Amino acid sequence: LRDRSSTPHRQPRRLSVEAEQAILAARRRSAYGPVRLAGLVPHPPSTIGKVLRRYGCSRLPRPEGAARCARRYERERPGELLHVDTKKLGRFWEPGKRVLGEQAGRPHKNRRVGWQHLHVAIDDHSRLAYAELLAGQDAEACVRFLERALAWYREQGVVVERVLTDNAKAYHSRAWLQTTGQLGIERRYTRIYRPRTNGKAERFIQTLLREWAYARSYRSSSVRTRALSGYLRWYNRRRPHSSLGARPPISRVSHLCGHDS
Repeated sequence: LRDRSSTPHRQPRRLSVEAEQAILAARRRSAYGPVRLAGLVPHPPSTIGKVLRRYGCSRLPRPEGAARCARRYERERPGELLHVDTKKLGRFWEPGKRVLGEQAGRPHKNRRVGWQHLHVAIDDHSRLAYAELLAGQDAEACVRFLERALAWYREQGVVVERVLTDNAKAYHSRAWLQTTGQLGIERRYTRIYRPRTNGKAERFIQTLLREWAYARSYRSSSVRTRALSGYLRWYNRRRPHSSLGARPPISRVSHLCGHDS
């Protein structure tokens, strides 16, 4: 038998410059990946992939419209702008397929149990957040939520000046207009078909879903509701926020309510 240990290691042969340029030209011409490019040039996909990575062409350039950075902004002081939004969550009396898997199906007890509506408010400058789970998202529910949210922010030393919402009917209702007018709050609305205009509220909802609503298996939606207040305390006082230099939201308003975090 041949002793493999004595066999010198053979270095893989690198393609010529002309062959690499042919691969790059085919890439620019067709925008194909390594597998499809193998049908245009006489080289295997693994070799084509290495050439594309070597020249920084393994990913296609983004279109001009997508290459523009999103406009990011932050208000100068707490209370200058409050983002408000809602999210519909299903009620349940026992865990379903999200926890138990697809084979569990929809438990019989959970049929026609209705919905809960998560109402959220988040301050643009400090990211200090407030949320409630309510039975509806009509004008009356939205107005009452806003009143309780403003009272809670006042306890934190934050006086809200403006409120930003989407264009749902509840936020254009007479009750909403009258309430914001009586409270002296300026109304702002997102651009049509541009939910990212209210991006901080949208992002906060996604964080709630990931870290609270779907973070663990709750015995029922009532148990999930009771867990919301504890999560909000942790979010506002302990959870590091990337946009705040890994500090919690309370760090930006602690001087307003007379204590430091």
